[in-house]
Amino acid sequence: MVELDDKDLYVRVLRQEKSALEQLYIRYEKLIYSFSYRMMQDTGLAEEVTQEVFIKLWRGLGQYDESKGKFSSWLLTMTRNTAIDLLRKRKRENVVELEDRDALQSPEESVEDLVEWKEKGEDIRAAVNTLKEDQQVIINLFYFKGYTQQKISDLCNIPLGTVKGRLRLALKHIRTYLEKERGEYHDKAKQL
Repeated sequence: MVELDDKDLYVRVLRQEKSALEQLYIRYEKLIYSFSYRMMQDTGLAEEVTQEVFIKLWRGLGQYDESKGKFSSWLLTMTRNTAIDLLRKRKRENVVELEDRDALQSPEESVEDLVEWKEKGEDIRAAVNTLKEDQQVIINLFYFKGYTQQKISDLCNIPLGTVKGRLRLALKHIRTYLEKERGEYHDKAKQL
């Protein structure tokens, strides 16, 4: 059997020939994985990048031009870009999670405000206790145990979108409960 060069295999991949993709995978998987690992410093993320590169190759995303360099160099550039995209995506997700987590925290930072915030802990616990059980679980894992939304999704075996939805709904209920409690407190204070 004649071994095809990278360009021939690439052309065959564009024609959706699985055997060509398999040969490129055998030829370049270790290189792409090790390059990804050096960038990500995480085996799971490096595996994800490697998989994504071959998916992009199969889908014909990006065009290899032989006149611009070797196929392996083009693959490593695709790997680099895929790793950077994944890191940016993770960073955005972490920022969103931090913003969600901070939604329950007081924006004030004076000592008096922090003491007052801690005193409201009982109100928050009472508000959490009014939630449906599935929302309580999400709030407990996210706010009190510090799990990420993805970790909760994996742990509870539910889609990430469901975790985010339950978290948003739970926060809405907690805010409504706390606003109602504050309103009743202010009404009582006015009566005194």
